[in-house]
Amino acid sequence: MVTPTLKQEITQLEANFCAALSDPNRLLILYALNEGAHNVTELSGELGLNQPTASRHLKVLRERGLVTAVRSGTTITYHLSDNRLIQALDLMRSIMRDRLAYQSNLINENIQENV
Repeated sequence: MVTPTLKQEITQLEANFCAALSDPNRLLILYALNEGAHNVTELSGELGLNQPTASRHLKVLRERGLVTAVRSGTTITYHLSDNRLIQALDLMRSIMRDRLAYQSNLINENIQENV
């Protein structure tokens, strides 16, 4: 049964997390931060993004609470706010790989049947 609480949580999930995770560069930033804290210059270089683009993505991730920022002098270092984010992303990637393998098998079976 769909309860009002479940509806509200799903709405918040979509608004806060799913929107933030809808860009591949933001996902790559999260994976980079999983390896350790980085500043925007390091992330830009590692991911091949220009600095304004990396900063814009970090702003979205920060506003949604997916990363935290720590200022030390003029440098801002970014960290994952919760390591479970990577676990969730890895789980979704695993599901996607399984679905792609399943679809590929269906296509191969269909091709073999028509040969």
